[in-house]
Amino acid sequence: MHLSPSLRHHAVPEQVMERLNTHLYLQNCCIMKENERLRKKAQLLNQEKQALLSQLKQKQKQNQTLASSSATSNPNPKIPDLNATPPSSTMTSSGSKLST
Repeated sequence: MHLSPSLRHHAVPEQVMERLNTHLYLQNCCIMKENERLRKKAQLLNQEKQALLSQLKQKQKQNQTLASSSATSNPNPKIPDLNATPPSSTMTSSGSKLST
């Protein structure tokens, strides 16, 4: 079957448009599938982040509790107790130690 030039002119672009439309449709399907995959991955990463943040807060709370309990039992461990007995060794006038 031979088409007149005017009909052929319209038939070719219609086929081209149909192929292009099919190609774009398939691309869109792939993009939507990839988008769904990435959305699920982002959701899992967010859940993992929340769990790690919760663990970190729990550890910080434990550390604060330990620090406050040690501060009450020994408020300033670096300050020496002046009421404690002195060491048993004494210094001689020449600067050498003499044990008693």
